[in-house]
Amino acid sequence: MTSRNHERAGQSRLEVLSFANETALATSVATAWLDEVASADSVAARRSVALSGGRIARQFFAAVVELARAKAIDLGAIDFFWGDERCVPPDHAESNFGVAAKLLLEPLGIAPGRIHRIRGELSPDAAAHAAEAELLKYAAQTKAGQPVLDWVFLGMGEDGHVASLFPGEPAEVMASPAIYRSVFATKPPPQRITLGYATIAAAREVWVLASGAGKETALRESLTAGGTTPLARVIALRERTRIFTDLLRM
Repeated sequence: MTSRNHERAGQSRLEVLSFANETALATSVATAWLDEVASADSVAARRSVALSGGRIARQFFAAVVELARAKAIDLGAIDFFWGDERCVPPDHAESNFGVAAKLLLEPLGIAPGRIHRIRGELSPDAAAHAAEAELLKYAAQTKAGQPVLDWVFLGMGEDGHVASLFPGEPAEVMASPAIYRSVFATKPPPQRITLGYATIAAAREVWVLASGAGKETALRESLTAGGTTPLARVIALRERTRIFTDLLRM
């Protein structure tokens, strides 16, 4: 693993950690996260995480399960939310919740009361409204009314999208303070619900897992001061973002 810090004049700071392959990436992120969970002032303190979907998330979930069992780390005090969801039932193959349930939540025996899935089987607007209300029940809020998640995990697409925030949205839509909102994606399945930029910006930690063929160009653009991708916007809105990737050689 290699790492470097980026300092942008008048903008955000970045920590970029580079790995030889996706297995090393997933294992390192899982280790770092579990270390933070285990080193909290009180292991019983209620904390919150928003999970992502995608191929690298599957490897991350598997690594978390393996390491949590090996180190006897309890994740029972964590409330699990999602950064985005497809408008499909929870048992559908495209459901982000379904993947996390199978590979992470069920193997670790996470209590149902700690699992706050986005109800993709509802209409998009109804699902977004319900997800927003659920998150506000459990998370602290900023003065602007944004919930503060302890961790947000994000993947990145070939076009630099994160969660289900895709390029090409009008400026007023990107600036929306909506916590969750419905979107029409540029890739199937098209109807989705996603966290908004403002909510991601308010999180205590945002960790991006950038891995997969065809994504290096989007990542490099996202890391430049003039980047215009959704990931670049997230970085610009935050004081610090951690990028874990196997796409760069430093």
